[in-house]
Amino acid sequence: MTHSEIQGAAERYIALEKNETFRGEVEHLLASEAWEELEDRFYTDLEFGTGGLRGVIGGGFNRMNSFVVQRATTGLAQYVLEQGTRDSEGRLSAVLAHDSRRYSKEFALSAALVFAAHGIRAYLFSDLRPTPELSFSIRELSATTGIVVTASHNPPQYNGYKVYWDDGSQIVAPHDTGIIETVLAVTEVKAMDRQEALDKGLLVYIDKELDDKFVAMVKRQSVRPDLLKERGGEVKAVYTPLHGTGAATVERVLGELGVEVVTVPEQREPDGEFPTVDFPNPEEASALEMAVDLGRREKADIVIGTDPDADRIGIAVPDGSGFALVTGNQLGVLLIDYIFGSRKEVGTLPAKPAMVKTIVTTELQRAVAEHYGAVVYDTLTGFKHIAGVMRDLEGTPGSPEYVMGGEESYGYLIGTEVRDKDSISATVLTVEMALYHRSRGKSVLDRINEIYRRFGYYEETTVSKYFEGRQGKVIMDGLMDRLRTAGPAEFGGQKVEKIVDILRDTTVYPAGGGETAGPGLPKSNVLQFFLAGGDKVSVRPSGTEPKIKFYASCSSDPMDDLEAARSLVRGKVAAIETEIKALIEAADAS
Repeated sequence: MTHSEIQGAAERYIALEKNETFRGEVEHLLASEAWEELEDRFYTDLEFGTGGLRGVIGGGFNRMNSFVVQRATTGLAQYVLEQGTRDSEGRLSAVLAHDSRRYSKEFALSAALVFAAHGIRAYLFSDLRPTPELSFSIRELSATTGIVVTASHNPPQYNGYKVYWDDGSQIVAPHDTGIIETVLAVTEVKAMDRQEALDKGLLVYIDKELDDKFVAMVKRQSVRPDLLKERGGEVKAVYTPLHGTGAATVERVLGELGVEVVTVPEQREPDGEFPTVDFPNPEEASALEMAVDLGRREKADIVIGTDPDADRIGIAVPDGSGFALVTGNQLGVLLIDYIFGSRKEVGTLPAKPAMVKTIVTTELQRAVAEHYGAVVYDTLTGFKHIAGVMRDLEGTPGSPEYVMGGEESYGYLIGTEVRDKDSISATVLTVEMALYHRSRGKSVLDRINEIYRRFGYYEETTVSKYFEGRQGKVIMDGLMDRLRTAGPAEFGGQKVEKIVDILRDTTVYPAGGGETAGPGLPKSNVLQFFLAGGDKVSVRPSGTEPKIKFYASCSSDPMDDLEAARSLVRGKVAAIETEIKALIEAADAS
């Protein structure tokens, strides 16, 4: 962009932005002639993707700010007026919630007032709430759509929002592309005054009634409620919300179930700066350091962390010398084993149960679920796809009945009353699972080791690389193109036997040069390399962050000698990881 083009775009933004802070940022940059920074803020509009918005907070069309939020919500409101389903009273409505990030509360109100200006009733939580409660509330209120203002576990400079449809799941086809097209066509933004919206009943605050119903729903997910009632006091849990939305709800639910909860005091209060962690993500070991330290001092039975919008959960458990972190894949295996096994034992497992996993989640989950008679479905990464399978099953008579689903990145969905990952319900079932194994004289680690001996040892690794800005996208696109057209012939000494290209919906067999159609999943920029030894490497650009992610999954046959199995598998993982890092370094240097 020329300086003249940048200045023109900046002046258009200044005329449209009502927020003094964001407007002032751009005015200051113009006065300072900070052309490089201004170009990054105006070379493109912040993309309204298939899930909503996400970007760096600040002034400019390529930033998260009040105007960008209202413009996107205007398009969503127009789409709702055209395509939205009405409740039993013939009303169109939206539910809105937000997390603890900077400007989240302001953005949620801004969006609500846009809905009100379009005659769509906005149900708004007056303070921060977990994302799964937003999904639940859409269903409970028979709303047409919903928004949660959050950037999940991203660093503090980010914010965004996720859009949901009337079944409580994030938007999918055809609504995703339909909404995008409507947003791109927006030429005028309108919002109602807050007091006028309240007076007309177009802005309605919701709090305690939905909180109580959500908590009751979470408690209904218990498989062995009598176990918690009789022995819940035997478990001590240390918990951290990582400065996010989970504290009040997790403390309330576990407290009502009789479980002693000790919350990390330095991380309990909501704070969008996340001052005690580098990344507020329970996938990162560093994010749970304070909780684990407190767990040691308190002699806790389990350490639990949830991310800022409380949809992901990470845990650590005692290992004899301290605490061991449990991976997202491992926790998913443990929950499947406990929920399917216990429901079968107590007689509440459906005749035809279903479990849903993503294509980059460990295959050990499939093995365990099938052991209990479940039908296992694979989906693309993201809970909107898991919710899509749930919707299809419910709409097809005679289909298996959904019990739970999950993905490797610490997300789980138990039951059918929420349609997004739900760390609150997962927390309750995780504590119950730990208590159950304890009641049988075992630890959580004892049980996962029993599973490994029976089904084989599995281990996974994820290698990610951030590529910020315009050039970052070019690098990631180039790397995906090279992998697609001239990918490696082997990983870690194992030959590539087939390559599944989900974007092109093809399966290629390099050795014989053949190609077939499939696997028939929704198109997505994902490649999977299946290796001769039975292992797998997957790669995709993140849909929510400026990074590319590689996933490697390796396994052994069932072995009584678990240490030998671990050594074998970890050697394969390390060799593949080395080659993945070399691919990333070469792309970064090109």
